[in-house]
Amino acid sequence: MEDLVRFLAESLVEEPSRVSVYRKETRRTTILKLRVAPVDTGRVIGKGGRVANAIRTVLNVAARHHDKPVMLEID
Repeated sequence: MEDLVRFLAESLVEEPSRVSVYRKETRRTTILKLRVAPVDTGRVIGKGGRVANAIRTVLNVAARHHDKPVMLEID
């Protein structure tokens, strides 16, 4: 999952070397935290959150094979 989010984010940003993804496991969910350079935050979120929602949709489809739902947080 982390690799998928990292790949999608690196494809969108101007500084792909500053993309990092952290995983946090809870009892019920898996939380993925995405960090990018401050100048690239708008590119990852998109106008009205459209890009972020698209990334979350792809992530939810990929997570159907896992036991827990996956959430994406953008820092």
